[in-house]
Parts: sequence; C-alpha cells; structure tokens
Amino acid sequence: MWIAAIGKAAAAMALGAHDALGARVRNTLVITRAGHATSERLTRGEVELIESAHPVPDERSLAAGARLLEWLGELPPAVTPLFLISGGASSLVEMLADGASLAQLLQLNVQGLAAGIPIGELNARRARLSRIKGGGLAARLGKRAALALFISDVPGNDPRVIGSGLMGPAPGGDQVQRTIIASADDAVTAVALEARRRGFMVHAAEARFDGPATRLASRFAHELRLLPAEVFVWGGESTVQLPSAPGRGGRNQHLALGVAKLIAGEPDLLLLAAGTDGTDGVTEDAGALVDADSCARLALAGLDADTCLAQADSGTALAASGDLVHTGPTGTNVGDLVIGLKMTAARSRAR
Repeated sequence: MWIAAIGKAAAAMALGAHDALGARVRNTLVITRAGHATSERLTRGEVELIESAHPVPDERSLAAGARLLEWLGELPPAVTPLFLISGGASSLVEMLADGASLAQLLQLNVQGLAAGIPIGELNARRARLSRIKGGGLAARLGKRAALALFISDVPGNDPRVIGSGLMGPAPGGDQVQRTIIASADDAVTAVALEARRRGFMVHAAEARFDGPATRLASRFAHELRLLPAEVFVWGGESTVQLPSAPGRGGRNQHLALGVAKLIAGEPDLLLLAAGTDGTDGVTEDAGALVDADSCARLALAGLDADTCLAQADSGTALAASGDLVHTGPTGTNVGDLVIGLKMTAARSRAR
C-alpha cells in the first residue's frame, strides 16, 4: 500500500493508516502544516514528511506540489494508492496552471481571506489557478483505481470542495472510491453525547453555521440566553471581513469577543469558540473561552472590545482578558466548534 496524506490532519491520518494496515504499508508521503507533525514516528524515517505553508501558500507549497506529482509517477503499476485528505490542503500543496503565477495565488488567498469569502467559493477560485485541484490530481491517475478518505471542514462535505478538490472527481471521470470519515457533524454529536452522559440538558444544532462572525455572535448569545438547555453545541465556520491593517486574531477569537460583549454581566453564561485543528487564522491559539467578566478584564487592561473588533484585533483583547485557549495541533480538522454553557451558581453547586 502506498499512502499520500495531505492537510492539517495528515499526520494523524497517516499514523492511523499505519496502525490499521501495518506491514502492508510500503510507502508514505505526508504533507502538512509546519508544526503539525508532532509524533516521533513521523520524524524517524517511517514516512517522507514535508512541512508546508498555511493559511497562505508560498514556495514550499509549490515544492510540495512538485513532490506529490513525482510520488504519483513513482507508483508501481499494481499498487492501489490511498489518499488521506483534510482541510488545509488548498494552501499546503500546489502546482500552478499554465499562465498562473505564485503572485496571483498569493493575492487570491490574501484578498479572499481578508474579504471573508465563504470557504466553498474561495476553494473554487483556488482550483481555477491549479493543475492538481478541482479534480486535476485524480485525472492524472487515469484508469488506475484508488481510495480517498476525507476529513471534511467544509459545508456539505463535498470532495470537490475539500482542499479545493485536491482529490475531487476528475471532469472526465476516474476510478477513485471516495469516503468521508469525519466532519463537523461528528464533532457536534460527540460533544453532545458526552455532555448528556454527564447529566447536562443539551441543545445540539442540526445544521452547520456559516456567515459573518459578528452576526453569529448575536445568534449564539441569543440562543444561549433563551433556549431551554445547559450545554449548547454548534459546528461550522464563520467569516471575518478584515480592515486594511488588521491586528492579531482569528475568526473564532473575533466571534468569542463579540459574544463576550453580549453576555457581559450575566454570570450564568460562558462560551468557547475554537478551531478543531488547534489553530485560529494565522495565530497559534485555538480560540477563546469567554464569560460575563471578559469585557471588564480587558477594560482594566485599557482596551475596548468595540475598538478591537473594528480593528480585527480580538487576539490582543482576549490575551489581555486571559481568555485565549491554546491546545497545540490536535490531529484533526473538521472546522470550528462553538460550545456554550448556561448554569446558575445553585445548579453548579448541586452538580
């Protein structure tokens, strides 16, 4: 078995494949975000490891793309390759289309992220500049059979969107068997099951969230305040439209700071917004956990929540209030989780 694992969850997926397949694995290529391959097994020669750029591609992404195509060309005729794809592949690996330049790719990514373009649309635009996205890699397999397993961080869990369609269907058809093995729905279900096991009343959203983080902050604070539950779970991905000179932060930090404003002075309410991969935007923080006193703490530090939100500087505010959450790489990437808690002091003492 030959394995190519690409994305922010590539390291964990590759290790899982090794555990499942054992000695049948003959060759493994892992392309992931720098710092996300933390297992010693990935650094002692069992796999070929390439650490690349995310969330904005650079020359490392092009080098990784070139190596991926070389790897494809090295496949023995009788081998059915296994592709393990997760979010982040859009930035981590690239082979530019004829006439496209790295400068164009960088401009698309920077402007797309700054404008808060939904991930599906942004990935479609990325694929137009690529020789391997949008089904291009699958087309290079010709009639060769292959397996592709996906961890999805996109709405609809569509292989044509995950990683900008790095292993999406080829326009002329292919022989790739595709399976989604994890998504935001699974994460929401897991949180809800554990909360119920612990005796909490749970509200688990059925649909993924999307859209501007500030609008979602209002929605989540409203539901947290009014719905009859103690633990609330939402999964999806928000967007933030950045000013010309943004500060420090990410979409989860922006969302959390927006909620902090709305629940100020309400001691029964808390909310966590975090990336399931352990990162939020260009920061190394996963997100933030805010409560009724978050805004008071950042005010004591001489900061204003509204100003920080306008400047897309939520990370600075949440660092001052002591609310940032840092997990390090988690080994998965199914989008973002928002978890709320509503509990009176009396109920807390009773538990």
